[in-house]
Amino acid sequence: MQDTIFGKIARGEIAANLVYEDPKCVAFPDIAPAAPVHLLVIPREPFENILEADSETVAHVMKIAAQLGAQHCPDGFRLVTNTGKNGGQTVFHWHVHVLGGRELNWNF
Repeated sequence: MQDTIFGKIARGEIAANLVYEDPKCVAFPDIAPAAPVHLLVIPREPFENILEADSETVAHVMKIAAQLGAQHCPDGFRLVTNTGKNGGQTVFHWHVHVLGGRELNWNF
């Protein structure tokens, strides 16, 4: 796997406005938000996508994403992970989008 901007953020090499961090993951606002609340939760370990991540990491990242969603979007939120080019993945370091702050629709 090639190094990505998310890997550099996870290692602290690039500054980000972290809203959460622990030894396994970090979370920060998306620079191109698709909703009033749009956070990214990334594991510190550089898995290319969710298929490569171990179940312990998947569970932890999803739990933190859900907790951040509940905290920042008490009226409801969406968790999204994209896998592969056709799945909409643009940064190949697995991450979860936390989206909310308004009613969300499925517009493709």
